[in-house]
Amino acid sequence: MSTQPTQLWLPALDRFDAAHPLRRLLARADRLDDGPRERLAMLAAAFEGTGEQLPAAALVREHLAGDAGEAAWLNADPAWVQPDMNGVRLMACGSLSLQPDEAQACAQLLQPAFAEAGLQLEVTAPNHWQLRLPPDAPLPDFAAPEQALGEDLYQHLPQGAEGRPWRVLLNEVQVLLHQHPLNAARQARGLPPVNSVWWWGAGRLPSALRSAFAGVVGNDVLLRALAAHAGVPGQARTPSTVTTAPAGSLIDLQDVPAAELGRDWWPALQALAQRQPLHFAFAGGERWSWRPWHRWRFWRGASR
Repeated sequence: MSTQPTQLWLPALDRFDAAHPLRRLLARADRLDDGPRERLAMLAAAFEGTGEQLPAAALVREHLAGDAGEAAWLNADPAWVQPDMNGVRLMACGSLSLQPDEAQACAQLLQPAFAEAGLQLEVTAPNHWQLRLPPDAPLPDFAAPEQALGEDLYQHLPQGAEGRPWRVLLNEVQVLLHQHPLNAARQARGLPPVNSVWWWGAGRLPSALRSAFAGVVGNDVLLRALAAHAGVPGQARTPSTVTTAPAGSLIDLQDVPAAELGRDWWPALQALAQRQPLHFAFAGGERWSWRPWHRWRFWRGASR
């Protein structure tokens, strides 16, 4: 039986208003030192053996296709960018609800450009694309999507001479996708266009990962890939799987809006809090520790 608390990964604390039921619970919990804010850093800390740079592309490829092998991989996830007066902003990445036929149509268009650059594009899943890289290919630093979302993407592209081929290739990809009739059809249905890709998560599959978690509950494909490679049981996120998660699990709710957490998920979270220790890890870095007996701390006021 696990002796560590169950970890709950949640949105940034400032997303929860003063009347949110979570605030009342935190008022009786213990404040801890802040932890990492970036999601990739949280994932790397949760699974030992990933190295300095989390090889997200290889892990996702292995999880979904089972053939990462010893090759180097790079995510080239479908993305939506939008020009404005200050540049071009990355609006979404890997979350465009592409259908399989849409993803294949884009890949067919882009394959010649990637092949000319010595790269092989693999549509691992409609919303998750990877590049199989040549052996010993020099790679610059690539920014994770969370670092660039909502910002001018050119500030987050790989820089210098080593990054120039990737900037040139991205520009070519954007020109090709901009002309694709698929995007006019998507926009007519009220969907964002697929007009770019985003490079991130380069590396090779780690030989082994370690984790102390008894299980993982979440929908994020990278989290599930890490759990599978570490031999940790994984479940899709539902109120039922949250309520019945064994002690010492990791429950990922970081992408759930705060209002939805209070409305649809709170009974499940309350049930957990009544019977097992919890460690709250917010996306803004805030950390709190909860024990079931903390509910008797009536003298504590509302959390700020």
